Amino acid sequence: MHIGVSIFATDTTLQPVALGRAVESRGFESVWLPEHSHIPTSRATPWGGQADAPPLPEMYRRTHDQFVALAAIAATTTTLRLGTGITLVAQRDPIWLAKEVASLDTISDGRVIFGIGYGWNKEEMADHGIAYAERRAILREKVLAMKEIWTKDEASFDGDHVEIAPSWSWPKPIQQPHPPIVLGAGAGPRTFADIAEFCDGWMPIAGRHEFASKVEALHDAARTIGRDPASLSIDVFGAPADVEGLRHLADAGITRAVLPVPSKSPPEVVARLDAYAPLVDALRDA
Repeated sequence: MHIGVSIFATDTTLQPVALGRAVESRGFESVWLPEHSHIPTSRATPWGGQADAPPLPEMYRRTHDQFVALAAIAATTTTLRLGTGITLVAQRDPIWLAKEVASLDTISDGRVIFGIGYGWNKEEMADHGIAYAERRAILREKVLAMKEIWTKDEASFDGDHVEIAPSWSWPKPIQQPHPPIVLGAGAGPRTFADIAEFCDGWMPIAGRHEFASKVEALHDAARTIGRDPASLSIDVFGAPADVEGLRHLADAGITRAVLPVPSKSPPEVVARLDAYAPLVDALRDA
């Protein structure tokens, strides 16, 4: 099982170049950066869409551009995998996004993991012209359109939400047919159907699901469309930072555990990475 870390990369914490070097030098397999374009001050949607959630932390409105930060990390590391955790696909232009992902994969020599999500902040989506109720269908079409761009010299797409005339776009990703696509979302039939159709894995948050039954439900969704369940990874975000908890995930067939790092001062970030580092060796053969 791979061990990675996630952090909100902001202007007030450890900056991307130093972050990437610190994560790679401690033996972690991957670093994951989330994104928010902005946070409307109306704050009508509770944090994570969960009722009675506490106030939204400041880091949400201070994030660096995800792909700029990961490109800086790519240029100053050699083996570290670069995860988007998550990209808010519905809010993005799929033509530009396809080029950003392919460019990052080329620059990094094939180290990108494309983590995607439906999104939860209704006000943020509204400013991008996205209707919250349509976000799943929009994400689906945008991902399918990006796959066309990545895999065909002359790409086009004709959908309800995305229209692309026959077009050329390079670079193509180093990873073939494209970087692995993992969907971060709650367990449910529609989510699992989407993963089976156009993704390469599921990225749940630890503690929100009982994995054995959910994994079987995901595998059933894959079998329903004739897909090999073994082709799907399971990457757990917010994984427990202890050997016993991580071994439990490994025994459950989890592909990757991603440990949360707080967006605090640079010394505090480095101290947290130092505290996590022994887990990499402890789980190396899991």
